[in-house]
Amino acid sequence: MTLPLSPDELLTTTRSVRKRLDLERPVPIELVRECLEVALQAPTGSNSQNWHWVVITDAGLRRTVGDYYKRSYDAYSDQRAARNAALSAERQAVGARVATSADHLAEHMGDVPVLVLACITVGEDFPPGNQAGLWGSLLPAAWSYQLAARARGLGSAWTTLHLAYEKEVGEALGIPPHVRQGVLLPTAYYTGETFKPAPREPLDTVLHLDTW
Repeated sequence: MTLPLSPDELLTTTRSVRKRLDLERPVPIELVRECLEVALQAPTGSNSQNWHWVVITDAGLRRTVGDYYKRSYDAYSDQRAARNAALSAERQAVGARVATSADHLAEHMGDVPVLVLACITVGEDFPPGNQAGLWGSLLPAAWSYQLAARARGLGSAWTTLHLAYEKEVGEALGIPPHVRQGVLLPTAYYTGETFKPAPREPLDTVLHLDTW
């Protein structure tokens, strides 16, 4: 059963859910599988389909991933205040709200019922030069997963801070060295129904027609 959302509603109201993830309500694995089936319809370079999806439901493993995420987040948050100080007052206010939400997720990442880790086969080393082709064969599918989750009443958040400890997380989960991690998607039912489009800078501030 999916929510009655138009395509534009789905695309503009799929938000990163952090504070409002329901940490107590179990998420059926069948629902996660439905979302991943949708994700597998995303494009990949040369139709390679060289992605892998690690779905983490074991409480101990979730706690392990959460601990590494929190360690990385603590280092990141120490730098965030200095960056935000250079922004406008309006942007600082937005940043403060996001920071509070992010703080909450960092404290509870290991409590989220399902963690989905999107990975891709690479080899021992990343390809040299521009890697757009590599990540373009994984990240659209991860976004499709988030859209499918939203349509099924699930919330998720796009997170990558754990990658500071990619090797350690990979070893804990048994991920082979030639498979690299792209994004971690904590997934749970959400509370509240107030999803709406987020404020963004006007299109014309970033739009370039023909030339810069």
